[in-house]
Amino acid sequence: MNPSVKIFSGTGSQKLAEKIAQRFGAPLGKVNIQQFSDGEWQPIFLESIRGDYVFLVQSTFAPADNLMQLLLMIDAAKRASAYRVVAVIPYYGYARQDRKDKPRVAIGAKMIATLLEAAGADRVITMDLHAPQIQGFFDVPVDHLDSSAIFIPYIDQLKLANLSFAAPDVGSTNRVREIASYFNAEMVICDKHRKRANEIASMVVIGDVTGRDVVLVDDICDTGGTLAKAAGLLKEKGANSVRALITHPVLSGKAYENIENSVLEELVVCDTIPLMKESPKIKSISVADLFAIAIRNAYENKSITSLFIHSQLRGREK
Repeated sequence: MNPSVKIFSGTGSQKLAEKIAQRFGAPLGKVNIQQFSDGEWQPIFLESIRGDYVFLVQSTFAPADNLMQLLLMIDAAKRASAYRVVAVIPYYGYARQDRKDKPRVAIGAKMIATLLEAAGADRVITMDLHAPQIQGFFDVPVDHLDSSAIFIPYIDQLKLANLSFAAPDVGSTNRVREIASYFNAEMVICDKHRKRANEIASMVVIGDVTGRDVVLVDDICDTGGTLAKAAGLLKEKGANSVRALITHPVLSGKAYENIENSVLEELVVCDTIPLMKESPKIKSISVADLFAIAIRNAYENKSITSLFIHSQLRGREK
């Protein structure tokens, strides 16, 4: 008898998990995540999961409670004799700490991978890791989804006459180049230099944007400082309009203020992290369909190649 699929959620991704379960065609599983007065968490599954294929949806954005809940749910599911336990992590926190870029620092992305495996995760499904090589930190399968499958249709319907794409920093050039190739559009780079984290010392634009409708593409928007500065610089260089497509809306500190005071036409984000408040310039697009398909294909042992931009590129070239 094939194992049943059961989808559960931590408190950090409840709304997204409800959408994923709905798209998948199964009710969201019942779990009670208790919190003691000292702050400790204790997840309790309120239904049997013995022999089931269990998918646990939780983004690990700050605070660390979200990560701790996920680790405890994985452990609880393994101890309840689940057949397989899959960690569905739309936003993988600590991904920016993927290497030793200075002496005596932790490699946080690797440490989180180790914790997830130690807790008992049999597989990980995530989206737009800050550094794709983080997949190599795991010794279990990782399905790394691409938000381009969501953003490309959105860009298509904008019908921008003079479309160009911009990378807000050198690190995002590969991501932006793939989307630009799909549209056969030009690409520019905003090269920035930081004095310290979240503080930009200088930025220059490499390429011509005169009269162009520019779309900035990146994986994370934290304080919004880079986006606001890049958008302003692109407008100064002659861009007709500037908008941004960002996968993970971390939006900490003065991010909302920075975005609203910028020259950006709009900031389009995914719902991998819930927005803390509404903003006239910020629009959210759901990743629920993409994750529902990935969950079904993982359960049925089918390929997820069709969900990636390179598959769409091949189809476009034929």
